[in-house]
Amino acid sequence: MEIINMTLDHAPQVAELETLCFSDPWSVNAISSEVTNPLSYWLVAMDGDRVAGYIGSQSVLGEADMMNLAVSPDYRRQGIGQKLVERLIGDLKARGTHILVLEVRASNESAIALYQKLGFTQVGRRPNYYFKPREDALILRKEWSL
Repeated sequence: MEIINMTLDHAPQVAELETLCFSDPWSVNAISSEVTNPLSYWLVAMDGDRVAGYIGSQSVLGEADMMNLAVSPDYRRQGIGQKLVERLIGDLKARGTHILVLEVRASNESAIALYQKLGFTQVGRRPNYYFKPREDALILRKEWSL
């Protein structure tokens, strides 16, 4: 498994993974626009030519928002999600970012456990943030020194 910067060539596979993993998936066009956005930083975990997982963020003035993280059902429980988050944090730190914030469905216990393991703490809650089904989001945050 290799983690590399996402390119436009990865967008169709990432969009397929969005459809598999989320009830309100991003389109190929939305993903492509993020990949070309200078404020965005996206990574993919590759198994040969196959996208096994991905993570994306946007950064402004030293703070980043994790926008998406997904691992293909075929590759779950192998530590890929953790490796993607750790790589993202390392790369953001090298770019001068010192805070990472994310939203996660309140019912997504496995994701919440991963984020807590990686040192994220809950700093808030967004009522009815998610659709299909409607659900609150927990706001998690991690800070580090540069």
